[in-house]
Amino acid sequence: MNVLKEEIILPNGSTLKNRIAKSAMSENLSNTSNKPTPQLIEVYKKWAKSGAGLLITGNIMVDSKALGEPRNVVVENRENFEILQEWAASVKGTETQLWAQINHPGRQAMELINSDLKAPSAVPLKSGGRKGATNKIPIALTDNQILTIIEAFGNTALILKDAGFSGIQIHGAHGYLVSQFLSPYANVRSDKWGGSIANRARFVIEVYRKIRAQVGSSFPIGIKLNSADFQKGGFSEEESMEVVQLLSKEGIDLIEISGGTYEAPAMMGKRKKSSATREVYFMDYIEKARKITKTPLMLTGGFRTTSVMKDAVASNQLDIVGIARPFAVYPTIGNDICNESKINFNTEIRKTGIKGIDGAMNIIWYEAQIKRLGKGKAPKPDLNPWWVFLKYSWLILEQKITKPKK
Repeated sequence: MNVLKEEIILPNGSTLKNRIAKSAMSENLSNTSNKPTPQLIEVYKKWAKSGAGLLITGNIMVDSKALGEPRNVVVENRENFEILQEWAASVKGTETQLWAQINHPGRQAMELINSDLKAPSAVPLKSGGRKGATNKIPIALTDNQILTIIEAFGNTALILKDAGFSGIQIHGAHGYLVSQFLSPYANVRSDKWGGSIANRARFVIEVYRKIRAQVGSSFPIGIKLNSADFQKGGFSEEESMEVVQLLSKEGIDLIEISGGTYEAPAMMGKRKKSSATREVYFMDYIEKARKITKTPLMLTGGFRTTSVMKDAVASNQLDIVGIARPFAVYPTIGNDICNESKINFNTEIRKTGIKGIDGAMNIIWYEAQIKRLGKGKAPKPDLNPWWVFLKYSWLILEQKITKPKK
């Protein structure tokens, strides 16, 4: 019996047909106005046939003035509602759910295409491993600005629900705004939004409550949460466990565990020795989290072989296997896993040999493969990294030239 084929019922009552999920990856497939493109919809039509029970979109930004990448989709009003409906309908005719991941980059907004960077505190990002990363000091958010962003999360969630998406995921990992509020390294506020973990978690709790108030109790809401930031003075494993408990008490439907930030990208680097022997990042954490919550847990990071995926779910430590990069290279991966027609999903990529560029390649090479899927082409494992880098650089320049001033 393949345990990955078993369905799971979430706390809100909705059912996922199996234990395989496509975790969020940035597709970078909007147009210059940050509107979803036909190519983006085509990608999701392909993935809808992949056999996965759950697809989670790449991060959809709640504010057009705060972009993580040049071609992020932005949903802040109903201007593009019809194409959002088309995107949501990409899974029609399958039993696959499509959840929209919503996000605000905070200080990780790309400086080249954003006039102002805002964050919990005026603490700059320090990263040489991400294209467009900046050490510019962000502007600390005022209380009113924080409340406006919380409203924006709720507004975006409601629009996406009305468009037909099956659920919402809050991006609370990888150093974006929610993660910044949780981190004592990035959040040095002395008001109700900073200090203790209860205060630092206030932002994500209020975001969750606002979304829940907008979408209702029967609509699934999940979160992608760091197991830790893996940097000195950052969000610790113990604090992460506290946030898991807080969100579980609030009634969240699914908690996806990841880890790291763009300053300390654990989701792209070496595993702990104890986890490396089992292929997967953050397995030690998930075993501890299982003891403190009954909320369904999804683990993303490192799953590459069917046997490891099966063992992880069979152990009852986690409920759903999250897979990201392999979906860009193996678009039928869900069926391959369920049928056990393929047992290994290697995702090694070609690199340039230049550290700064290759750090970005961990994201943009896969985006390039996703773009191929959107054009009806097959993935290309030997895709030239220099070509990928030059194309991405052009996207940044094009966005800077064409983005309307606000």
